[in-house]
Amino acid sequence: MPDSQLSPPNVRLIRSRVVLPVSRPPIENGVVAISGERIVAVGRWPGVRKQFSGDVIDLGESVLLPGLINTHCHLDYTHMAGLFPPPKKFTDWIKLITTEKAGWTYSDFAESWIAGAKMLLRNGTTTVADIEAVPELLPDVWDATPLRVISQLEMTGVKSRRNPELILREALEKMDSLPPGRSKTSLSPHAPYSTTPKLLRRATVAARRRKLVIATHVAESAAEFEMFQHARGEMFDWLARNQRDMRDCGARSPVQHLAWCNALGPHLLGIHVNYLAPGDAELLARKRVSVVHCPRSHDFFRHAEFPRRTLAKAGVNLCLGTDSLATVRKYPKRDLELNLFLEMRAFAAKHPGVHPRQIVQMVTVNAARALKLRRKLGEFRRSAFADLIALPFAGKFADSYSAVISHAGKVSGSMIAGNWVIAPK
Repeated sequence: MPDSQLSPPNVRLIRSRVVLPVSRPPIENGVVAISGERIVAVGRWPGVRKQFSGDVIDLGESVLLPGLINTHCHLDYTHMAGLFPPPKKFTDWIKLITTEKAGWTYSDFAESWIAGAKMLLRNGTTTVADIEAVPELLPDVWDATPLRVISQLEMTGVKSRRNPELILREALEKMDSLPPGRSKTSLSPHAPYSTTPKLLRRATVAARRRKLVIATHVAESAAEFEMFQHARGEMFDWLARNQRDMRDCGARSPVQHLAWCNALGPHLLGIHVNYLAPGDAELLARKRVSVVHCPRSHDFFRHAEFPRRTLAKAGVNLCLGTDSLATVRKYPKRDLELNLFLEMRAFAAKHPGVHPRQIVQMVTVNAARALKLRRKLGEFRRSAFADLIALPFAGKFADSYSAVISHAGKVSGSMIAGNWVIAPK
């Protein structure tokens, strides 16, 4: 039976050869019924059509699925695509991008942000969690895109040696100054090595009080792991020379460091998490932390194999993100794009035993769960937002999830909150 109630007014029926609700099995000859910005029914065409009257858009040989959710991005850095070769040392890359950013103007960052948002939109993303290093861009850049944007205000403080309370207060004041609407703000204490324990603790308290999801880069590099676990290595030496207080190093892994700061919990997006000590995965699962893996960025830095099996076995919620184009390898005659389909394919190539449905879930239902948007985004169900994308599909019904991962080129249709932002032809 279709998922429906009494027929609401002004229903539109989006019919497709295949509908992927994601949280339920695929539907052949399916339809999504929409009223306003919400879904009112999902099911097979004959049953839903009997219960609802209204305009019909027949997408024909297509697969219809929820809009993709990018759980980690740096739109500010889009125009840094191809500027940096893969570094020999992780700290070398930090120095390169810090130097590059210092020479950019407000207009440079704004143009870069908008270009990245356009890329995401044409490549199927409808919601993005974006680290915002230049909060002055908000809210103007929000108005330049129909995307749902969660701008996570980046906070550091080690190099500047600014007071943690002041850093957090400025971020919260910026959040409070912005108008309510489709896009929202949150917080991002950048990483354990670039923030003080005091800032991590206070940001966590603020996040819990305000019911925010915050993002922290953690255990991204072997250098970071060595710094916290063993109080040695290139990152340790570099930060010590820059007068960081290193007394928090040498006793625990980066993940355990966040636990020591009381920063783990369902509010946290752990970005990258490439290096684990024994028990770290179980700790993340117990605290209900979601982990965001960025496959092409992972490849750029030549990290050790992503510990997917360990994290999945522990029950950690796994998602995918694009990171920024500053950390994607440049190949001849190939444009660099922010594109979750490319991330899914890169993940599939490295983890061939993972079923295509599980990979699609990492950019839909898993991502919605991580962002505390479960039942609202990332799946087709009654009362969810009508955020959807359409892809051409003429293959076998059983191959629909594989077809999503292998999709290349622009999406053939994209809708956000019931409005077509890319109209199907």
